Amino acid sequence: MPAKGSDRIAYALLLFTALFWGGNAIAGKLAVGHISPMTLTFARWFAAFLIMAAFGWPQLRRDWSAVRNHVPLLLAYGIFGFALFNITLYTALKYTSAINVAIEQSAMPMFIFLANFALFGMRVSLSQILGFCLSVVGVALVASNGNLARLATLDINRGDALMIFAVLLYSGYTVALRYKPAIDWKSLMSVMAFSAMVTSLPFAIWEQMSGNGIRPDMRGLAVAGYTAIFPAILAQVFYMRGVEMIGGNRAGLFINGVPVFGALLAIAILGERFQTFHAMALVLVIGGIWMAERNPARDKPV
Repeated sequence: MPAKGSDRIAYALLLFTALFWGGNAIAGKLAVGHISPMTLTFARWFAAFLIMAAFGWPQLRRDWSAVRNHVPLLLAYGIFGFALFNITLYTALKYTSAINVAIEQSAMPMFIFLANFALFGMRVSLSQILGFCLSVVGVALVASNGNLARLATLDINRGDALMIFAVLLYSGYTVALRYKPAIDWKSLMSVMAFSAMVTSLPFAIWEQMSGNGIRPDMRGLAVAGYTAIFPAILAQVFYMRGVEMIGGNRAGLFINGVPVFGALLAIAILGERFQTFHAMALVLVIGGIWMAERNPARDKPV
């Protein structure tokens, strides 16, 4: 089925989202030893909030009456989708590879499909189911380091387990976006970035006081700057818009693009070894996107 013009715009936004999130996994790996995970999360959202406040404050003032009616929901978006997700992701990168983290994010469509079906009875097409199944196999391959029998023993890396929890958090955030109020994106991002900043602050303080914190050096600050602009602001805005345009089930499948960009960036920047099972997983997730978008069930836009 040929893509409509609006679909093509959504595809472009979601592919850029996948690129920026693939870079987020690399940035998190580069941060190890230069800025600790919870400090990085706070620095990221502190910088993002300052950026949003700098040019979004006039719009927020105009929208405040509408924002005020949805404050609990917007704060929850920031807490679970922004702060806790990134704290868990950056902590996972202390124990597992950037390639693993990037590819494991492709489990998100599975949880989004299941939640949308269980809560809202949202149907999926056969091609989406097949694409989803391909993604699951790809995730299983990388989580088991190419040995699927390893899954039977539950012998998984601590970082991989943390990443699956992060996936659950963001999947819940995606499903909840159907309740997002029709408010200008600058106002939404300002409130959500503020929520994420406040939520991550106690974690950062605890990390530093416990002796596990690493005060950022120049590389740490550079990583925080990248994550504030690209994964924190641009990717989140693009993703919200993509979900709004084509629905959560279809938009969620594009998260499968994260391992494609993440693996390529990990090889180019980090010099990580690209193994045969990584190549197989990438083929599966790319094939999953293609198959799912051949004849997608049209979600009701959120």
